[in-house]
Amino acid sequence: MIDQMLEYNKQFVESKAYEQFKTSKYPDKKIAIVTCMDTRLVELLPAALGIKNGDVKIIKNAGGTITNPFDSTVRSLLVAIYELGVNEVMIIGHTGCGVQGMDSQEMQNLMRERGIDEEHISLMKHCGIDLDSWLHGFDDTEAAVLETVDLVKNHPLVPKDIVVRGYIMDSETGELNTI
Repeated sequence: MIDQMLEYNKQFVESKAYEQFKTSKYPDKKIAIVTCMDTRLVELLPAALGIKNGDVKIIKNAGGTITNPFDSTVRSLLVAIYELGVNEVMIIGHTGCGVQGMDSQEMQNLMRERGIDEEHISLMKHCGIDLDSWLHGFDDTEAAVLETVDLVKNHPLVPKDIVVRGYIMDSETGELNTI
């Protein structure tokens, strides 16, 4: 599958199809969106919000939430704010998220089934990584989004003038509900 994508890419570049997407690194709308990596949102989210290439910074991860105040998502937000001029942040969860109800023990079992040695799993735990907490999902999407909004709003490195709001998107219709 990757080889097919690479072949497509070669043709994309040769035909200069990229020209329609040219823009700068600065988001025109000065908004950063933290959302889930869910495949249903790849085209739905931009279409439902009326955004195009160059409008916003989109930061995606599993669940669209921030679980650690110093993780890569927060780092990306700080770059967006201080280096790229972002002044508003949208935290967008969605219905039917795969991280909702995710069980860390089940994931560790799947790791074992895929050939990860018990020694490596134990090593993580002995190095201070709480896999049960780190790999745990959330039980309530709205609560997870609100927790992330609170974390960003009250982060010691995020300026107080940054607008931070939370939403849940319907994964089928694209309807956005403020929470």
